[in-house]
Amino acid sequence: MQHSPPAHQRGLTEQMKAKIAEIDAVANEIPGVIIIHSNNGMGVEYMSQRGLDLLGVTLEEVVAMGPAYYDRFFNPEEANDYVPKIIGALERNDQLEWVSFFQQVRNLPNYEYTWYASSTKIFMRDETGNPILNITIAVPLDLAHHNTTKVDRLQKENEFLRNNYSKFSKLTGRERDILKLTALGKSSGEVAEALFISTATVETHRKNIKKKLGINSSYELSQYAMAFDLI
Repeated sequence: MQHSPPAHQRGLTEQMKAKIAEIDAVANEIPGVIIIHSNNGMGVEYMSQRGLDLLGVTLEEVVAMGPAYYDRFFNPEEANDYVPKIIGALERNDQLEWVSFFQQVRNLPNYEYTWYASSTKIFMRDETGNPILNITIAVPLDLAHHNTTKVDRLQKENEFLRNNYSKFSKLTGRERDILKLTALGKSSGEVAEALFISTATVETHRKNIKKKLGINSSYELSQYAMAFDLI
């Protein structure tokens, strides 16, 4: 015998449908693609028609994919960068927080990726205050437009982060402090004074930083400091 879901669950489902309907009513007026994800398994609950047309699928097909949706349409290397940020925002559960990121999307495996600038935030909570839906607005980037140079720079920065994260993660907290101050142009003496350590210790740390990162120049130190938001 099949049992009906509890009344509170049915009520929550109806609230979700009502919230999604509000978005669907204005989706065509928004210059981008709107996606609403379920935080239970991160599957898609809703996608605006513009997004469905770009991917060449129906809403029913996207919903049925579940988490496989991400494997099919998104660049996994990019996802490794922004997905942890989204999960962190959901765990912090701050209604005012959103996560912005770049992502690459394609509708078929042999097609080239298209760049999107996207932002995600919590869209709905359950009766206990836990997030159950998040909403994303994704805007395709026109690489033929005047912002090509900026987009290209951002792409290169993202690539630098992916390629060098494993090396950067080996730095200790103190080494990151010294990397930051060095990138800001501080001398060994100034770094030593700021961190209350000896100049010899600073020099030792600098040698270890360069060895771990596989670099030699001050310019390369600055690259790491900027890429990983130390300055």
